[in-house]
Amino acid sequence: MTFFLPDPVTQPRAFLKALYQAAVTRALPLANTARYLPPPPTPGSGGRTIVIGAGKAGGAMAQAVEALWPADAPLEGLVVTRYGHIPPRPVGLIQRIEVVEAAHPVPDAAGLAAAQRILALVQGLTENDLVLCLISGGGSALLTLPADGLTLEDKQAVNKALLNSGASIAEMNCVRKHLSRIKGGRLAAACAPARVVTLTISDVPGDDPSIIASGPTVPDASTCAEALVILQRYGINVPDAIREQLAQGALETPKPGDARFDGHEVHLIATPQQSLEAAAQAARAAGLSAYILSDEMEGESREVGKVHAALARAVALKNQPFQKPCVILSGGETTVTIRPQAPGAARGRGGRAGEFCMGLALALQGQPNVHALAADTDGIDGVEDNAGAYVAPDTLQRAAALGLKLDDYLDRNDAYGYFEALGDLLVTGPTHTNVNDFRALLIL
Repeated sequence: MTFFLPDPVTQPRAFLKALYQAAVTRALPLANTARYLPPPPTPGSGGRTIVIGAGKAGGAMAQAVEALWPADAPLEGLVVTRYGHIPPRPVGLIQRIEVVEAAHPVPDAAGLAAAQRILALVQGLTENDLVLCLISGGGSALLTLPADGLTLEDKQAVNKALLNSGASIAEMNCVRKHLSRIKGGRLAAACAPARVVTLTISDVPGDDPSIIASGPTVPDASTCAEALVILQRYGINVPDAIREQLAQGALETPKPGDARFDGHEVHLIATPQQSLEAAAQAARAAGLSAYILSDEMEGESREVGKVHAALARAVALKNQPFQKPCVILSGGETTVTIRPQAPGAARGRGGRAGEFCMGLALALQGQPNVHALAADTDGIDGVEDNAGAYVAPDTLQRAAALGLKLDDYLDRNDAYGYFEALGDLLVTGPTHTNVNDFRALLIL
């Protein structure tokens, strides 16, 4: 797809936004689904095609299947997505898959009800039936069905603690899989003996399908013992009965080699690397060199921001390791460890992208000719209404003029408040896809 590319010298902010849009567009479901769709069950076999799924891209993925599936072939199902993430329905597209909404990142009763309905929908299937499972980031919270002995309130408390702990996405989802009756391959096991084809949009470093949305249709190699270690590492409480079940291995997930997964297929239809490559291609079309550091970056958001700043300064001041003018791109999933709040202090607002931008701005110290954008490709940074934020050479100067001290905002994890006051938030609304963090540094 061709993008209008603003001049990077005179319109650096608009240029960076265009790179973000190129990355998002590359990951939209309709552009990536057709090649992976299996044929419908053989007419006359009595086989049904049931679509199930969960994730922030779930509504768009369901519409893509509806648009591409043969009009004369039966199609039914249920997909759950985040509140406000159902895209407008194209004119003339008949709805055949029900899409419901639930809460993210902390699960709610609507997500619990959706998971119960999805599990019920795949009961009693035969070897002639086909299950299409549409999975994208966010599915862990949206597809919640607590293990026996665990309440929804328990799961909510564990989720909140994990989100605030600084745990990696792999660690969080290891715990989630072992505290669930539907994650970690259990949903696919419930579909047996039907054939299951999973189409997934990756939002995790390394693109491991067993981690994306906690892998509801993928065998799980992680163990109860590992989940217990993670809970202990971050000081996260669970009911004693659950802790004992983990210690005994009673909550173990289906493992690789389980016959219930025979004949199943898993296809990554969009990945972070593909989106970074689309942004790099757009930058090169504007006459700039473009470099992709990695699509798998993890770590504390503010610290990753400082590392990016050191690299940008080296390029700006020494033309190493890259020659300017250029664009430096990266992706992955960083984390934010929530700092203790002072008594009576207002809770900070923001997400990974904003926290990255604060660390970046602090370390850049107003370096001339360096502009940056960090944003989540789903259009939502954490739980706020912004996708991310911009950093410019005059960010700290403008903040000082307003009496804003960056250290204070870092102390309370308040990226939203800092960049909102500067008018530097990127607000896009839901993008209807999700390939995780997007970061672009423009060095002129």
